[in-house]
Amino acid sequence: MMRIKGDAMAKVETSTRKIVDRLEKDGWINVGGASHDRFIHKDRPEMMIPVPRRRELSTGAARSIAKAAGWT
Repeated sequence: MMRIKGDAMAKVETSTRKIVDRLEKDGWINVGGASHDRFIHKDRPEMMIPVPRRRELSTGAARSIAKAAGWT
């Protein structure tokens, strides 16, 4: 996440491709799904992150994924 000067809210990446690439780089494994990809991590078996299969995510969905992945 980037902080924009003078803005109270942090800019969140909304590109699904970039989010998925970062999840995979951080060790999350895609276990498939139907309308969503599901990502699990071997060090966090209790956590599963669903990522909608769209080109762009809403800001809220992207922020939720970032929080679940521990990026914030």
